[in-house]
Amino acid sequence: MLYHLHELQRRFWTPLSVWAQATSQIFSNPYSPFAYTPLSRRLAAGYDLLYRLGKHYEKPEFGLRSIEIDGVAVSVFEEVVLEKPFCRLLHFRRELQSSAVSKSGKRLSDPTVLVVAPLSGHHATLLRDTVRTLLPNHDVYITDWINARMVPIAAGPFHLDDYVDYVVEFIQLLGPDVHVISVCQPTVPVLAAVSLMASNKDPKLPKTMTMMGGPIDPRRNPTQVNALAMRKSQHWFENHVIFKVPSAYPGYLRSVYPGFLQHAGFVAMNPDRHLKSHWDYYLDLVKGDQLDAEDHRAFYDEYNAVIDLPAEYYLDTIRIVFKEHQLPDGKWRVRGKLVKPEDIRSVALFTIEGELDDISGSGQTEAAHALCRNIPKSKKRHLTAERTGHYGIFSGRRWRANIAPEIAKFIRANV
Repeated sequence: MLYHLHELQRRFWTPLSVWAQATSQIFSNPYSPFAYTPLSRRLAAGYDLLYRLGKHYEKPEFGLRSIEIDGVAVSVFEEVVLEKPFCRLLHFRRELQSSAVSKSGKRLSDPTVLVVAPLSGHHATLLRDTVRTLLPNHDVYITDWINARMVPIAAGPFHLDDYVDYVVEFIQLLGPDVHVISVCQPTVPVLAAVSLMASNKDPKLPKTMTMMGGPIDPRRNPTQVNALAMRKSQHWFENHVIFKVPSAYPGYLRSVYPGFLQHAGFVAMNPDRHLKSHWDYYLDLVKGDQLDAEDHRAFYDEYNAVIDLPAEYYLDTIRIVFKEHQLPDGKWRVRGKLVKPEDIRSVALFTIEGELDDISGSGQTEAAHALCRNIPKSKKRHLTAERTGHYGIFSGRRWRANIAPEIAKFIRANV
Protein backbone atom coordinates (compact mmCIF):
# COMPACT_ATOMS: atom_id res chain seq x y z
CA MET A 1 0.00 0.00 0.00
CA LEU A 2 2.87 2.39 0.82
CA TYR A 3 4.32 2.00 -2.68
CA HIS A 4 0.96 2.91 -4.22
CA LEU A 5 0.68 5.96 -1.97
CA HIS A 6 4.16 7.02 -3.02
CA GLU A 7 3.19 6.71 -6.69
CA LEU A 8 0.06 8.75 -6.03
CA GLN A 9 2.14 11.45 -4.34
CA ARG A 10 4.61 11.44 -7.25
CA ARG A 11 1.82 11.94 -9.77
CA PHE A 12 0.44 14.78 -7.67
CA TRP A 13 3.82 16.49 -7.44
CA THR A 14 4.72 16.11 -11.12
CA PRO A 15 2.43 18.85 -12.50
CA LEU A 16 3.27 21.08 -9.52
CA SER A 17 6.96 20.57 -10.22
CA VAL A 18 6.52 21.42 -13.91
CA TRP A 19 4.59 24.55 -12.95
CA ALA A 20 7.35 25.57 -10.51
CA GLN A 21 10.00 25.11 -13.22
CA ALA A 22 8.04 27.23 -15.68
CA THR A 23 7.45 29.94 -13.09
CA SER A 24 11.14 29.98 -12.23
CA GLN A 25 11.91 30.61 -15.91
CA ILE A 26 9.44 33.52 -15.98
CA PHE A 27 11.45 35.26 -13.25
CA SER A 28 14.92 34.35 -14.58
CA ASN A 29 14.81 34.29 -18.39
CA PRO A 30 16.48 37.46 -19.75
CA TYR A 31 13.74 37.79 -22.38
CA SER A 32 11.03 37.91 -19.71
CA PRO A 33 10.09 41.39 -18.38
CA PHE A 34 9.41 39.78 -14.98
CA ALA A 35 13.12 38.96 -14.68
CA TYR A 36 13.79 42.65 -14.05
CA THR A 37 11.24 43.18 -11.28
CA PRO A 38 12.18 43.51 -7.58
CA LEU A 39 12.81 40.17 -5.84
CA SER A 40 12.87 38.36 -9.22
CA ARG A 41 16.04 36.42 -8.34
CA ARG A 42 14.64 35.30 -4.99
CA LEU A 43 11.36 34.23 -6.60
CA ALA A 44 13.17 32.39 -9.40
CA ALA A 45 15.44 30.65 -6.89
CA GLY A 46 12.52 29.64 -4.68
CA TYR A 47 10.52 28.17 -7.54
CA ASP A 48 13.60 26.39 -8.91
CA LEU A 49 14.18 24.79 -5.50
CA LEU A 50 10.51 23.76 -5.35
CA TYR A 51 10.86 22.20 -8.80
CA ARG A 52 13.88 20.16 -7.80
CA LEU A 53 12.31 19.00 -4.54
CA GLY A 54 9.22 17.77 -6.36
CA LYS A 55 10.57 16.38 -9.63
CA HIS A 56 11.00 12.71 -10.43
CA TYR A 57 14.64 11.70 -10.96
CA GLU A 58 15.30 9.24 -13.77
CA LYS A 59 18.47 7.18 -14.19
CA PRO A 60 21.30 9.53 -15.21
CA GLU A 61 23.72 8.73 -18.01
CA PHE A 62 27.38 7.99 -17.44
CA GLY A 63 28.03 10.67 -20.04
CA LEU A 64 31.65 9.63 -20.55
CA ARG A 65 32.03 10.54 -24.21
CA SER A 66 35.77 11.17 -24.25
CA ILE A 67 38.85 11.16 -22.04
CA GLU A 68 42.37 12.47 -22.35
CA ILE A 69 45.22 9.97 -22.69
CA ASP A 70 48.78 11.28 -23.00
CA GLY A 71 47.45 14.70 -23.94
CA VAL A 72 45.19 13.34 -26.71
CA ALA A 73 41.38 13.33 -26.64
CA VAL A 74 40.08 9.78 -27.01
CA SER A 75 36.45 8.88 -27.72
CA VAL A 76 34.69 6.50 -25.33
CA PHE A 77 31.79 4.22 -26.26
CA GLU A 78 29.51 2.23 -23.92
CA GLU A 79 29.02 -1.38 -25.00
CA VAL A 80 26.81 -4.01 -23.38
CA VAL A 81 29.02 -7.09 -23.20
CA LEU A 82 26.56 -9.36 -21.40
CA GLU A 83 22.94 -8.81 -20.42
CA LYS A 84 21.36 -10.71 -17.55
CA PRO A 85 17.82 -10.27 -16.18
CA PHE A 86 19.02 -8.12 -13.27
CA CYS A 87 22.30 -6.68 -14.57
CA ARG A 88 24.13 -5.52 -17.67
CA LEU A 89 27.91 -5.82 -17.95
CA LEU A 90 29.06 -2.55 -19.53
CA HIS A 91 32.38 -1.95 -21.27
CA PHE A 92 33.76 1.55 -21.74
CA ARG A 93 35.57 1.01 -25.01
CA ARG A 94 38.21 3.61 -25.83
CA GLU A 95 38.81 4.45 -29.47
CA LEU A 96 42.58 4.21 -29.29
CA GLN A 97 44.85 4.85 -32.24
CA SER A 98 48.24 3.30 -31.56
CA SER A 99 50.51 0.49 -32.64
CA ALA A 100 50.43 -0.77 -29.07
CA VAL A 101 46.71 -1.58 -29.27
CA SER A 102 45.29 -5.09 -29.47
CA LYS A 103 42.58 -6.20 -31.89
CA SER A 104 39.97 -5.63 -29.18
CA GLY A 105 40.98 -1.97 -28.95
CA LYS A 106 42.82 -2.30 -25.64
CA ARG A 107 46.22 -0.71 -25.01
CA LEU A 108 48.57 -3.59 -24.27
CA SER A 109 49.89 -1.87 -21.15
CA ASP A 110 46.44 -1.26 -19.64
CA PRO A 111 45.07 -3.82 -17.15
CA THR A 112 41.46 -4.97 -17.44
CA VAL A 113 39.37 -3.79 -14.49
CA LEU A 114 35.93 -5.00 -13.43
CA VAL A 115 34.22 -2.45 -11.21
CA VAL A 116 31.44 -4.13 -9.23
CA ALA A 117 28.97 -1.38 -8.43
CA PRO A 118 26.76 -1.58 -5.35
CA LEU A 119 23.20 -2.85 -5.57
CA SER A 120 22.05 -0.76 -2.62
CA GLY A 121 19.56 1.81 -3.88
CA HIS A 122 21.47 3.89 -6.43
CA HIS A 123 22.35 3.36 -10.08
CA ALA A 124 25.85 2.33 -11.12
CA THR A 125 26.26 5.87 -12.46
CA LEU A 126 27.01 6.84 -8.85
CA LEU A 127 30.50 5.54 -9.72
CA ARG A 128 30.89 7.85 -12.72
CA ASP A 129 33.90 9.58 -11.17
CA THR A 130 35.40 6.18 -10.33
CA VAL A 131 35.18 5.09 -13.95
CA ARG A 132 36.30 8.46 -15.33
CA THR A 133 39.44 8.38 -13.20
CA LEU A 134 40.32 4.78 -14.10
CA LEU A 135 39.71 5.08 -17.84
CA PRO A 136 42.95 6.76 -18.99
CA ASN A 137 45.09 3.82 -17.80
CA HIS A 138 42.69 0.88 -17.51
CA ASP A 139 40.28 -1.09 -19.70
CA VAL A 140 37.14 -0.65 -17.61
CA TYR A 141 34.00 -2.78 -17.25
CA ILE A 142 31.20 -2.15 -14.73
CA THR A 143 28.12 -3.96 -13.42
CA ASP A 144 25.07 -1.88 -14.34
CA TRP A 145 22.32 -3.20 -12.05
CA ILE A 146 18.75 -3.02 -13.35
CA ASN A 147 15.96 -1.45 -11.33
CA ALA A 148 13.97 -4.40 -9.94
CA ARG A 149 10.66 -2.72 -10.73
CA MET A 150 11.64 -2.91 -14.40
CA VAL A 151 12.25 -6.70 -14.31
CA PRO A 152 9.14 -8.77 -15.14
CA ILE A 153 8.15 -11.22 -12.46
CA ALA A 154 8.57 -14.02 -15.03
CA ALA A 155 12.34 -13.52 -14.71
CA GLY A 156 12.11 -15.15 -11.29
CA PRO A 157 13.61 -14.13 -7.94
CA PHE A 158 17.08 -12.73 -7.33
CA HIS A 159 18.88 -13.87 -4.18
CA LEU A 160 22.28 -13.01 -2.75
CA ASP A 161 23.45 -16.36 -4.15
CA ASP A 162 22.43 -15.14 -7.62
CA TYR A 163 24.51 -12.00 -7.08
CA VAL A 164 27.55 -14.17 -6.32
CA ASP A 165 26.83 -16.25 -9.44
CA TYR A 166 26.72 -13.09 -11.55
CA VAL A 167 30.10 -11.94 -10.21
CA VAL A 168 31.68 -15.34 -10.89
CA GLU A 169 30.30 -15.31 -14.45
CA PHE A 170 31.60 -11.79 -15.11
CA ILE A 171 35.06 -12.61 -13.76
CA GLN A 172 35.24 -15.79 -15.83
CA LEU A 173 34.18 -13.87 -18.93
CA LEU A 174 36.93 -11.26 -18.48
CA GLY A 175 39.58 -13.43 -16.81
CA PRO A 176 42.18 -14.57 -16.09
CA ASP A 177 43.96 -11.21 -16.28
CA VAL A 178 41.21 -9.15 -14.67
CA HIS A 179 41.41 -6.93 -11.59
CA VAL A 180 38.23 -6.61 -9.51
CA ILE A 181 37.27 -3.42 -7.68
CA SER A 182 34.23 -3.64 -5.39
CA VAL A 183 32.68 -0.56 -3.83
CA CYS A 184 30.74 -0.84 -0.55
CA GLN A 185 28.03 -3.53 -0.56
CA PRO A 186 29.57 -5.84 -3.22
CA THR A 187 32.74 -6.42 -1.19
CA VAL A 188 30.88 -9.29 0.48
CA PRO A 189 29.60 -11.15 -2.62
CA VAL A 190 32.87 -10.44 -4.45
CA LEU A 191 34.89 -12.03 -1.66
CA ALA A 192 32.48 -14.98 -1.75
CA ALA A 193 32.79 -15.29 -5.53
CA VAL A 194 36.59 -15.26 -5.50
CA SER A 195 36.64 -17.68 -2.56
CA LEU A 196 34.43 -20.17 -4.39
CA MET A 197 36.55 -19.83 -7.54
CA ALA A 198 39.69 -20.46 -5.48
CA SER A 199 38.13 -23.52 -3.82
CA ASN A 200 37.25 -24.86 -7.28
CA LYS A 201 40.78 -24.07 -8.55
CA ASP A 202 39.24 -21.96 -11.29
CA PRO A 203 41.95 -21.00 -13.84
CA LYS A 204 40.29 -17.62 -14.37
CA LEU A 205 40.83 -16.27 -10.89
CA PRO A 206 41.35 -12.48 -10.91
CA LYS A 207 44.81 -11.04 -10.39
CA THR A 208 43.71 -8.64 -7.64
CA MET A 209 40.67 -7.66 -5.64
CA THR A 210 40.35 -4.14 -4.29
CA MET A 211 37.64 -3.74 -1.65
CA MET A 212 36.43 -0.26 -0.72
CA GLY A 213 34.25 0.65 2.26
CA GLY A 214 32.32 -2.60 2.57
CA PRO A 215 30.74 -4.59 5.44
CA ILE A 216 33.00 -7.65 5.47
CA ASP A 217 32.56 -7.77 9.26
CA PRO A 218 29.91 -5.23 10.33
CA ARG A 219 30.49 -6.00 14.01
CA ARG A 220 33.59 -3.80 13.93
CA ASN A 221 32.75 -0.19 14.80
CA PRO A 222 29.04 -0.58 13.93
CA THR A 223 27.33 2.41 12.31
CA GLN A 224 23.67 3.46 12.27
CA VAL A 225 23.15 1.12 9.32
CA ASN A 226 24.49 -1.86 11.29
CA ALA A 227 22.58 -0.86 14.42
CA LEU A 228 19.25 -0.76 12.57
CA ALA A 229 19.82 -4.22 11.12
CA MET A 230 20.49 -5.63 14.58
CA ARG A 231 17.75 -3.70 16.37
CA LYS A 232 14.90 -4.84 14.12
CA SER A 233 13.94 -8.48 13.66
CA GLN A 234 14.01 -10.25 10.30
CA HIS A 235 10.23 -10.48 10.55
CA TRP A 236 10.05 -6.69 10.93
CA PHE A 237 11.99 -6.13 7.69
CA GLU A 238 9.80 -8.62 5.84
CA ASN A 239 6.61 -6.92 6.98
CA HIS A 240 7.53 -3.23 7.02
CA VAL A 241 9.87 -2.50 4.10
CA ILE A 242 8.91 -5.04 1.42
CA PHE A 243 6.18 -4.06 -1.06
CA LYS A 244 4.73 -5.13 -4.40
CA VAL A 245 5.58 -3.13 -7.52
CA PRO A 246 2.52 -1.20 -8.80
CA SER A 247 0.94 -1.95 -12.17
CA ALA A 248 2.61 1.02 -13.91
CA TYR A 249 5.91 -0.88 -14.21
CA PRO A 250 7.09 -4.02 -16.05
CA GLY A 251 7.89 -5.64 -12.70
CA TYR A 252 4.24 -5.50 -11.60
CA LEU A 253 3.67 -7.64 -8.47
CA ARG A 254 7.39 -8.29 -7.92
CA SER A 255 8.31 -7.99 -4.22
CA VAL A 256 10.92 -5.26 -3.73
CA TYR A 257 12.58 -3.04 -1.19
CA PRO A 258 11.64 0.33 -2.74
CA GLY A 259 14.39 2.78 -3.58
CA PHE A 260 12.47 5.67 -2.08
CA LEU A 261 12.69 4.01 1.35
CA GLN A 262 16.44 3.58 1.01
CA HIS A 263 16.75 7.20 -0.10
CA ALA A 264 14.71 8.36 2.90
CA GLY A 265 17.02 6.37 5.16
CA PHE A 266 20.14 7.96 3.67
CA VAL A 267 18.67 11.45 4.08
CA ALA A 268 17.60 10.70 7.66
CA MET A 269 21.20 9.88 8.58
CA ASN A 270 22.32 13.46 7.87
CA PRO A 271 19.20 15.68 7.60
CA ASP A 272 21.01 18.86 8.64
CA ARG A 273 23.62 18.41 5.92
CA HIS A 274 20.96 18.04 3.21
CA LEU A 275 18.92 20.96 4.54
CA LYS A 276 22.01 23.17 4.50
CA SER A 277 22.89 22.01 0.99
CA HIS A 278 19.47 23.01 -0.35
CA TRP A 279 19.61 26.35 1.44
CA ASP A 280 23.07 27.02 0.01
CA TYR A 281 21.71 26.14 -3.43
CA TYR A 282 18.96 28.73 -3.02
CA LEU A 283 21.51 31.36 -1.96
CA ASP A 284 23.79 30.48 -4.90
CA LEU A 285 20.91 31.06 -7.31
CA VAL A 286 20.08 34.39 -5.66
CA LYS A 287 23.73 35.45 -5.96
CA GLY A 288 23.95 34.18 -9.53
CA ASP A 289 26.68 31.66 -8.66
CA GLN A 290 25.86 29.17 -11.41
CA LEU A 291 29.02 27.08 -10.92
CA ASP A 292 28.17 26.03 -7.36
CA ALA A 293 24.50 25.68 -8.29
CA GLU A 294 25.40 23.30 -11.10
CA ASP A 295 27.54 21.22 -8.73
CA HIS A 296 24.50 20.91 -6.46
CA ARG A 297 22.29 19.83 -9.36
CA ALA A 298 24.81 17.26 -10.56
CA PHE A 299 25.12 15.70 -7.10
CA TYR A 300 21.39 15.51 -6.37
CA ASP A 301 20.48 14.37 -9.88
CA GLU A 302 22.52 11.30 -9.01
CA TYR A 303 21.70 11.05 -5.31
CA ASN A 304 17.93 11.30 -5.83
CA ALA A 305 17.81 8.76 -8.67
CA VAL A 306 17.15 5.50 -6.84
CA ILE A 307 16.31 1.92 -7.76
CA ASP A 308 14.24 -0.82 -6.15
CA LEU A 309 16.04 -3.91 -4.85
CA PRO A 310 14.72 -7.47 -5.26
CA ALA A 311 13.15 -8.44 -1.94
CA GLU A 312 14.92 -11.81 -1.79
CA TYR A 313 18.33 -10.25 -2.23
CA TYR A 314 17.66 -7.48 0.29
CA LEU A 315 16.37 -9.85 2.98
CA ASP A 316 19.24 -12.30 2.36
CA THR A 317 21.72 -9.44 2.84
CA ILE A 318 20.10 -8.30 6.08
CA ARG A 319 20.14 -11.82 7.50
CA ILE A 320 23.43 -13.24 6.17
CA VAL A 321 25.62 -10.13 6.29
CA PHE A 322 24.27 -7.88 9.03
CA LYS A 323 22.49 -10.20 11.47
CA GLU A 324 24.20 -13.58 11.37
CA HIS A 325 27.66 -12.42 10.13
CA GLN A 326 28.02 -15.68 8.26
CA LEU A 327 31.04 -14.61 6.20
CA PRO A 328 33.42 -13.65 9.06
CA ASP A 329 32.13 -16.56 11.14
CA GLY A 330 32.92 -19.04 8.35
CA LYS A 331 29.32 -20.30 8.06
CA TRP A 332 28.16 -18.89 4.73
CA ARG A 333 27.14 -21.39 2.09
CA VAL A 334 26.38 -20.40 -1.50
CA ARG A 335 24.45 -23.06 -3.40
CA GLY A 336 25.35 -25.42 -0.56
CA LYS A 337 29.12 -24.82 -0.90
CA LEU A 338 30.97 -23.27 2.02
CA VAL A 339 32.62 -19.92 1.34
CA LYS A 340 36.27 -20.28 2.41
CA PRO A 341 38.36 -17.11 1.93
CA GLU A 342 41.35 -19.02 3.31
CA ASP A 343 41.45 -20.91 0.00
CA ILE A 344 42.52 -17.73 -1.79
CA ARG A 345 46.29 -17.75 -2.24
CA SER A 346 47.29 -16.10 -5.50
CA VAL A 347 44.89 -13.12 -5.63
CA ALA A 348 46.35 -9.90 -4.25
CA LEU A 349 44.14 -8.02 -1.75
CA PHE A 350 43.84 -4.25 -1.25
CA THR A 351 41.33 -2.90 1.29
CA ILE A 352 40.41 0.79 1.50
CA GLU A 353 38.43 2.60 4.17
CA GLY A 354 37.45 6.19 4.80
CA GLU A 355 38.40 7.67 8.16
CA LEU A 356 34.99 9.41 8.39
CA ASP A 357 32.87 6.67 6.82
CA ASP A 358 29.49 6.61 8.58
CA ILE A 359 28.09 3.68 6.56
CA SER A 360 30.86 1.06 6.80
CA GLY A 361 32.78 1.68 10.01
CA SER A 362 36.54 1.54 10.45
CA GLY A 363 37.86 -2.02 10.35
CA GLN A 364 34.84 -3.57 8.63
CA THR A 365 36.60 -3.84 5.26
CA GLU A 366 40.06 -4.48 6.70
CA ALA A 367 38.59 -7.63 8.25
CA ALA A 368 39.07 -9.30 4.85
CA HIS A 369 42.80 -9.64 5.59
CA ALA A 370 42.24 -11.95 8.53
CA LEU A 371 39.79 -14.05 6.53
CA CYS A 372 42.17 -14.34 3.56
CA ARG A 373 44.95 -15.59 5.80
CA ASN A 374 46.75 -17.57 3.11
CA ILE A 375 47.38 -14.65 0.80
CA PRO A 376 51.08 -13.75 1.22
CA LYS A 377 51.74 -10.52 3.12
CA SER A 378 53.58 -9.19 0.09
CA LYS A 379 50.28 -9.31 -1.80
CA LYS A 380 48.24 -7.54 0.88
CA ARG A 381 47.73 -3.85 1.50
CA HIS A 382 45.38 -1.63 3.51
CA LEU A 383 44.73 2.10 3.20
CA THR A 384 42.73 4.38 5.49
CA ALA A 385 41.96 7.60 3.65
CA GLU A 386 42.22 10.51 6.06
CA ARG A 387 39.39 13.06 6.34
CA THR A 388 37.36 10.99 3.88
CA GLY A 389 33.75 9.88 4.20
CA HIS A 390 31.96 7.03 2.48
CA TYR A 391 31.38 8.70 -0.88
CA GLY A 392 34.82 10.30 -0.80
CA ILE A 393 36.59 6.98 -1.18
CA PHE A 394 35.28 6.53 -4.73
CA SER A 395 34.31 10.04 -5.86
CA GLY A 396 35.65 13.57 -5.57
CA ARG A 397 38.96 15.28 -5.04
CA ARG A 398 40.40 12.89 -2.42
CA TRP A 399 39.46 9.87 -4.51
CA ARG A 400 41.21 11.29 -7.56
CA ALA A 401 44.28 12.64 -5.77
CA ASN A 402 44.91 10.14 -2.96
CA ILE A 403 43.14 6.84 -3.61
CA ALA A 404 42.97 6.18 -7.36
CA PRO A 405 46.77 6.51 -7.83
CA GLU A 406 47.34 3.94 -5.06
CA ILE A 407 44.92 1.50 -6.72
CA ALA A 408 46.72 1.95 -10.04
CA LYS A 409 50.08 1.23 -8.38
CA PHE A 410 48.69 -1.84 -6.63
CA ILE A 411 47.20 -3.26 -9.82
CA ARG A 412 50.41 -2.75 -11.80
CA ALA A 413 52.45 -4.33 -9.05
CA ASN A 414 50.34 -7.48 -9.38
CA VAL A 415 49.73 -7.92 -13.10
